Amino acid sequence: MQRLLLPLALVATVAHADEGQWQPYQMKDLKAELKRVGIKVPAEQLADLSKHPMSAIVSLGGCSASFVSPDGLVVTNHHCAYGAIQRNSTASKNLLAEGFLAKTRADELPGGPNERVYITESVDNVTDRVNQGVTASLKGKARHDLIEKNIKGIIAECEADKAYRCSVPVFHRGLEYYRIKQMMVKDVRLVYAPPESIGNYGGEVDNFEWPRHTGDFAFIRAYVGKDGRPADPSPDNVPYQSKDFLAVSAEGLKVGDPVLLAGYPGRTSRYRLPSEIRFARDVAYPVRVAENHRDLDTIAAATKANPEWVVRYASVVKSINNGMKKTQGLMDGFRRKDIAAIKDKQDAELRAWVGKQANAAQTNALLAELDGLIQREQTLARREQYYDIARSSDLLKAATTLYRLARESELADAEREPGFQTRDVPFIKARLTRLEQSMVPEVDKARWLSALGSYVRTDAALHAPTLDAAVQPAGADLAARVDAMYAATALADTNARLGWIGKSRAEFEASADPFIQLAVKLYDSEREQEAARKEIDGEFDRLVPQYMSTVIAFNRARNKPVYPDANSTLRLTYGTVSGYVPRDGAVYKPFTTVEGIVEKHTGQTPFNAPDRLLKAIAAKDYGVFKDKQLGTVPVDFLSSADTTGGNSGSAIMNGKGDLIGLNFDSTYESITKDWYFDADITRAVHVDARYMLWVMKHVDHADNVLAEMKIKYPK
Repeated sequence: MQRLLLPLALVATVAHADEGQWQPYQMKDLKAELKRVGIKVPAEQLADLSKHPMSAIVSLGGCSASFVSPDGLVVTNHHCAYGAIQRNSTASKNLLAEGFLAKTRADELPGGPNERVYITESVDNVTDRVNQGVTASLKGKARHDLIEKNIKGIIAECEADKAYRCSVPVFHRGLEYYRIKQMMVKDVRLVYAPPESIGNYGGEVDNFEWPRHTGDFAFIRAYVGKDGRPADPSPDNVPYQSKDFLAVSAEGLKVGDPVLLAGYPGRTSRYRLPSEIRFARDVAYPVRVAENHRDLDTIAAATKANPEWVVRYASVVKSINNGMKKTQGLMDGFRRKDIAAIKDKQDAELRAWVGKQANAAQTNALLAELDGLIQREQTLARREQYYDIARSSDLLKAATTLYRLARESELADAEREPGFQTRDVPFIKARLTRLEQSMVPEVDKARWLSALGSYVRTDAALHAPTLDAAVQPAGADLAARVDAMYAATALADTNARLGWIGKSRAEFEASADPFIQLAVKLYDSEREQEAARKEIDGEFDRLVPQYMSTVIAFNRARNKPVYPDANSTLRLTYGTVSGYVPRDGAVYKPFTTVEGIVEKHTGQTPFNAPDRLLKAIAAKDYGVFKDKQLGTVPVDFLSSADTTGGNSGSAIMNGKGDLIGLNFDSTYESITKDWYFDADITRAVHVDARYMLWVMKHVDHADNVLAEMKIKYPK
């Protein structure tokens, strides 16, 4: 099959509704759409990462954010800063409950070893370089390994300057590859976060729901060495001088106003085949939800008698809850609307169109081969899912990572697996150090024992025999075996964990530590499983780009939007402020107000608004942040912008490019947009900048932070 030779920008000529998570360079081909919505920022400017406002948009490595001052001040979601807040919290000084405000820069708190700010400087198409030497006859693992080798070479070249972190993510499932070059700031500090009773008001009850009344915002700061380059955390570091920053607008919004959203959406699957949807819906997702429930129940039982442990696992619990509710929402959404059937129809239309093309026989053979490959992949994915359940001990993961690092360190750096090269060691150290604030051996033991119990009850055909034999030898009592392992290990100690970095394979294999021993025993079987995954992935690398060429040509023929699935790279979306009808007889307006906080308030978590907030609302102390039409301060609002996970903290800008809010969620009905965009019900949830500014000024008195920002007040 001939590969599509036209640049993908040229097929992004007509969008439908507000669908699309667009690469910045595609903006130049969306001028008509931007004009339709009401975006005034020139398309050419949006396509240029060195110009405003795109040069102010940053990634936190899982969340999005933006600079809002020239001194490295960054605004993001409260839940994106949650780990940094939790790291600095104890049961006696719980910043999650109390909130935090640094009145001076000397008072700012360390974000922790995992915190990073990534500033994207360039995005370059390197498809030809990635595919260098890749021939049509090269298949399976050999194909995967060559592509991986080429990518590692491109990354190594890009990271010759250690100030940068580079990546080469895949677009359109292998049709294109882009090199992303990002400055990586390693000294990140907590500046201001409201209490959880504002930043997470409504908690898991309101998560993915509407109406919302959550002040999901927080501020951090990027620090660098005195030379302006990234440096390890140090008291001598200075605030990063951001080349650009967003002005924050308190001028307000109304229904129908345009919004522009910039951030780093995580993963979508809109080009997947119907069989892939059914596997997720019927197999993978139900197991994930059940395991999340079990894990949360185990953590709750293991921590309930110890407030310090509750704080230690707060971030873990929040993450699991969020993922579980999203997965449950996907399952509910699949029941509400048969997306698999919609995809069946689309797939049938594609195949009918293929039948009319000159290369129909060749394309049909490709589709048949791809269908068979998907079935093979799903069999492997089931085994991988249960294997991951059986390994869900933080101490076992640490031991496995450490031993793998020792084995990989025997190789030349370019020959090591991604994740275990020299560039990755600081991240490994950070993860192992982070366990000091997020892991308790007694809780980890309870979680692992519960997970193993779930694993042993599954179909034996999905088990890993080496793991079974190592964890529960014939006749052994599983609980006693696990107790003995935790009693004998030293890996619960941070210094002990870090002390294994740099040790030889022989030292690991001679160790008496039971978790190290288990990691050694599992090594060969894990590599076999990894090889099986690479074999299948290599086949996807061969087939899917050809499939995507067909899909793009088909969509182009019908004037359908063509944009890559989200893959944690910088994207732009647009839309308007708008409500929706979730079901018969229900109409959701696009704004909530501070009065709704009072209506929901019960005094009990998660509806326990702080007294100072309630008093400010009762006094109607709204100042310039009062919306003229609403007669009060808006809290959250809805838009039709196309988002997904990873867009948390994304800047929501008005048509002029000023910050008017922060993305933090989607409505429950919208969750299935990861697979299918339904314009009628897909809505993103944003915190209104006016509420953020009002809380800062009238509730938390964060005057020093306000003074640092450029704020546009109503005229």
